[in-house]
Amino acid sequence: MYYIGTTLVQQKLLSFRCEVRPGPEFLTRSYVFFPNRLFKAYQFYYRDPACQDTTYSLVIKGKIRLRQASWITRGATEADYHLHKVGIVFHSQRAMWETVARINQSSGEHCSEFLPAGRTWAPGALYELLSAKAERDCTSGLGFAMHELSLVRVEKYQPPLFLQQNQGNGEVEELHLGDIHTEWSERLHYRPTGYQRPLQNAMHHIHPCPACGIVYRADEHHPPLLPERPELPMLLTGRWVSSQCEVRPAVLFLTRYFIFHGHNRTWEGYYHHYSDPLCKQPTFTVYALGHYTQGAPSLIVRGGTELVFKVTHARVTPMDQITVTMLNSTDFGNCGEAGLWRIGEEMDVTHTNGCAALGIRLPHMEYELFRIEHDAKDRSLLYIGERPTDGSSPNTPSKRPTSYQSPLLQCGGPSAALARLSKSNFLRSDDVSSGAVKTLPQVSLLAFLSIQLVRWD
Repeated sequence: MYYIGTTLVQQKLLSFRCEVRPGPEFLTRSYVFFPNRLFKAYQFYYRDPACQDTTYSLVIKGKIRLRQASWITRGATEADYHLHKVGIVFHSQRAMWETVARINQSSGEHCSEFLPAGRTWAPGALYELLSAKAERDCTSGLGFAMHELSLVRVEKYQPPLFLQQNQGNGEVEELHLGDIHTEWSERLHYRPTGYQRPLQNAMHHIHPCPACGIVYRADEHHPPLLPERPELPMLLTGRWVSSQCEVRPAVLFLTRYFIFHGHNRTWEGYYHHYSDPLCKQPTFTVYALGHYTQGAPSLIVRGGTELVFKVTHARVTPMDQITVTMLNSTDFGNCGEAGLWRIGEEMDVTHTNGCAALGIRLPHMEYELFRIEHDAKDRSLLYIGERPTDGSSPNTPSKRPTSYQSPLLQCGGPSAALARLSKSNFLRSDDVSSGAVKTLPQVSLLAFLSIQLVRWD
């Protein structure tokens, strides 16, 4: 339990793996929030998807004020923030030259002499990028913004039993911050409506977590170097399922379940959509199938594999009356058989080339990015490319993702019972967490963020 006060044990919110942002950018984060609303954040940037080759670290200080529950993204709290200063520490001469060139070219005349030409790298030197007091901001060249702080959600929950080995009391606390726009040019102006991968409380996280202690002890002079991860082959065959309710921009809540048949490269997918952030109120399910290419290593996102997916068939099952009414109101030939939709009854929409009302177009091609990893318990995780923030589809090579969605967890061997469960609202929130997921109210959120002040020397 957390209390607001001055005699508090310091808490940190940490990355628990190497994160991939659109671009791509590879980073880890360590954020600290204080009782007086100040915050101090570390962002550590790397050249590689294993977060072992550091380029620079950012030290970000500012103030955040929680406002009210978001009227756009259910379950989230809106916040205002103000940056006081941002400092940068380079970790090599090469990183310094490359980064300064970006700053000098893109941050305006007042930043053209951020560092004099030919300046020698000084290990450990902290250079000021932004100062509210001096009215100086040279961060735009890095595509830097902290708009993620404008949308906040805290979750406290009990993991499923199979994840609770050596977990202590089993309680996990996560901080979800706003998503990063997939288009670089929009990052500086975008206000989030979804989330990026959460940060976990350093004292209440899923165990084991090899990265957590490393990130916890890091600072701008000692960036975290994460343990090396083996590159795994792209063996898709099997069943993969969401481990939690997923939130996408434009207020989409869903869970996913995929079956890949490696012998003939065909796939099936169930997309369960909901109206709430706990995925307890289903609205409709889409079942899709098609085939995919063998794949090739990505030249843009190291560690990723590029594939092309074709969707050839789709069926839709409405799960509430609002969806039924909408589908029955569509024009003839745009979405199955108008007027015949019923709650819980599946209808094929292939012959109408999909369902315009739900944004389904058939046949459809998507240029995808995949990656397979093992977690600390040696379970297989499947990362699929992040969807474009503007709601469009990656239907051209230029729109292929450069970052990933929340990972899917590989299920056991083929199981007809599992498939039947998926078809009928397979993954509910209480299946994942035994009904223990809780969204903390704003008062508890303030308490959660309360910790002891750490000063930037």
